[in-house]
Amino acid sequence: MRQLNRVLVTGGAGFIGTHLCQRLLAAGARVVCVDDLSTSSAANVGDLQDWDGLDFVEHDITEAPGDSLLWGPFDAVFHLASPASPPDYLRLPVQTLRVGSHGTSVALDIAGRCGARFVLASTSEVYGDPLAHPQPETYWGNVNPIGPRSVYDEA
Repeated sequence: MRQLNRVLVTGGAGFIGTHLCQRLLAAGARVVCVDDLSTSSAANVGDLQDWDGLDFVEHDITEAPGDSLLWGPFDAVFHLASPASPPDYLRLPVQTLRVGSHGTSVALDIAGRCGARFVLASTSEVYGDPLAHPQPETYWGNVNPIGPRSVYDEA
């Protein structure tokens, strides 16, 4: 497995992002955590500030990075940035679409410029409300084609 010495995590102040940052730091990686804090809080990364090797940048990943820290070099880019709950989708519909499209493009550009591996994460929303509990590995999900979230599947 390729050693991850320097990593960018978009959406790093979110629930999964903070845990990923902590895991990467514990493994000895230097981590640049970027988040616009629109659906998270700087307090979420507060405990991570004690780790040597963390740089936090408050930035909207849909905008080109002005901060040189965001241009790398990186061994990996984990793109987790996105509002991640139905109330956020309703409150931030355009931002949700922008981070899923343009934010992904910006994160890919950063990864491409330094030859980093790129990992795109999604939310459980892509599976819809399950019809079977627990879900077997062969279950593809149940998405409501006319529900409020469906427009993002179609975008």
